[in-house]
Amino acid sequence: MFRLWAKEFKDNRMLRDTTICDESEDTRTHKVFHALDEVCYEFDLSKPIWLDSTIQEFKRHAKARFYQDNFVDSIDFDYLEIQVIEED
Repeated sequence: MFRLWAKEFKDNRMLRDTTICDESEDTRTHKVFHALDEVCYEFDLSKPIWLDSTIQEFKRHAKARFYQDNFVDSIDFDYLEIQVIEED
């Protein structure tokens, strides 16, 4: 099972969070993108842009933070953090 934990932060406080589970046979990359799509739908956000720094952080730590620079629309929080907490 693949699980991704997404959290919204403002002023170093977590505003809301969710966990997305995926039991499909897709690749890890597809699971991450699918989970991020579900998070954006649940939190009513536009899809963030994966900048080079975001990709490098995710490759190193299985965790990434999306700041205002990653979003086309303005956001009312400081950042969205995603973290892979369980993999097959």
